[in-house]
Amino acid sequence: MGIERHWIEVSGIPVEIHRKAIKNLHVGVYPPDGRVRVAAPERLDDDAVRLALVSRLSWIRRQQQAFNDQPRESQREMVSGESHYFRGRRYRLDVIEAPGRAEVHQTRNGWLELQVSPGTGIEGRRCVLERWYRQQMRQLLPELLATWEPVVGERVAECRIKRMKTRWGSCNIEARRIWLNLELIKKPPRCLEYILVHEMVHLLERHHTERFRSLIDRLLPDWRVRRDELNSAPLAHDDWDY
Repeated sequence: MGIERHWIEVSGIPVEIHRKAIKNLHVGVYPPDGRVRVAAPERLDDDAVRLALVSRLSWIRRQQQAFNDQPRESQREMVSGESHYFRGRRYRLDVIEAPGRAEVHQTRNGWLELQVSPGTGIEGRRCVLERWYRQQMRQLLPELLATWEPVVGERVAECRIKRMKTRWGSCNIEARRIWLNLELIKKPPRCLEYILVHEMVHLLERHHTERFRSLIDRLLPDWRVRRDELNSAPLAHDDWDY
């Protein structure tokens, strides 16, 4: 299925339009800066899309303001005493320069011990911590999938992790492959579960239709609370790479 993409401007707001073979128009506002994207049926011209967006301007601006108000982490310098998040909890970083294997240890008193070789720079330290984040997140996925596959009634062929820039997750329906944003390991566990279930529901309903909302309402009744919790958590300074 071909997808036509281009930009228009509505009341000073840049809008990315994706025309697809779908029935209904869908409007999304995405972090970290409130980018607006529209999935529009092929039959709708730009004037029709613009008219539909005008009626949603107040909602769009509220969403953009929410992203603007959301706290941001400052630039991470990867030095001892710095704050980092893991599973919704704030930790202090303790950088230990010592020969041997680079690794991270989580302590009971709220520290993340980052052991690196002497002279390891900021990027090297960041890579070690990111690798640990990936390992921790990957360990959580089998149990979550085993819990939710019978509930949703669909099997996920593959669940992968990557740094993403505009979404918390995505689903390739044909391949039955789900991608999850690495940033989720920094958020409360309920948020990771919410995004995983959200993407699994797309295996039942491709778009965010009334049927989709009905399905997720039934499977995860408190999903709106989890979504709000996720959207109120601090965003990374510049780690949005999806």
